[in-house]
Amino acid sequence: MTELAGLKPQHFLWEVEGRIATIRLNRPDRKNPLTFDSYAELRDTFRALVYATDVDVVILGSNGGNFCSGGDVHDIIGPLVGMEMKELLAFTRMTGDLVKAMIGCGKPIIAAVDGVCVGAGAIMAMASDLRLATPGAKCAFLFTRVGLAGCDMGACAMLPRIIGQGRAAELLYTGRVMRAEEGAAWGFWNALHEPQALDAAALTLARALASGPTFAHGITKTQLNQEWNMGLEQAIEAEAQAQAICMQTRDFERAYRAFVAKEQPVFQGD
Repeated sequence: MTELAGLKPQHFLWEVEGRIATIRLNRPDRKNPLTFDSYAELRDTFRALVYATDVDVVILGSNGGNFCSGGDVHDIIGPLVGMEMKELLAFTRMTGDLVKAMIGCGKPIIAAVDGVCVGAGAIMAMASDLRLATPGAKCAFLFTRVGLAGCDMGACAMLPRIIGQGRAAELLYTGRVMRAEEGAAWGFWNALHEPQALDAAALTLARALASGPTFAHGITKTQLNQEWNMGLEQAIEAEAQAQAICMQTRDFERAYRAFVAKEQPVFQGD
């Protein structure tokens, strides 16, 4: 187990306060594109979060009015054109590993999206557990617009589960922008907030999660993802075992004693 509050990443901003970590890509002049290095550092950070004892919730925030413009045209797309298959596969596996690390980090992730959220940025929002956006958020899975397939970083598996097969197919074939109102109506965005209220809304939601039974939240995240590949009977049995584990926590006892005393429970994550 480790503490990550003192982490000093080179390729994005990092802040931990009140057991909530906030990550922001830090190239606002370019609408926060990803590079080979930032991909890898984000992947490694989410892997480390599995063992973090001082972080319960993660916010993926915007910076300078934009979330992420995807892979940098000059730093990533240009070099990829000159690579051989083995190098290309190493890269695409690394980008997929970022999504796997986000799914497996054990902490709820809240994406707070303003402005541009395209390509790998849209994937990072998709791979988050909860998604808030502004009315001006522009989300696009634009891989076909650069001559690639829409099946990038798990999009063909995850996006249909969030917004439905037909809607996902349209976005992944066309690469068009999903307007914020569409995303909210389709369930991609959990809520829309004005730009000046976005960070506060994300922090309020993060604080609510961090003040809850955080061990149990980790179990919820695990089951939400593992049950994709289960039949109903398997899922019910898996949840029975997961809930029995949660019933052994002190938070479960705290909730009971608080209920008896007609008080609000104070959860401590154990």
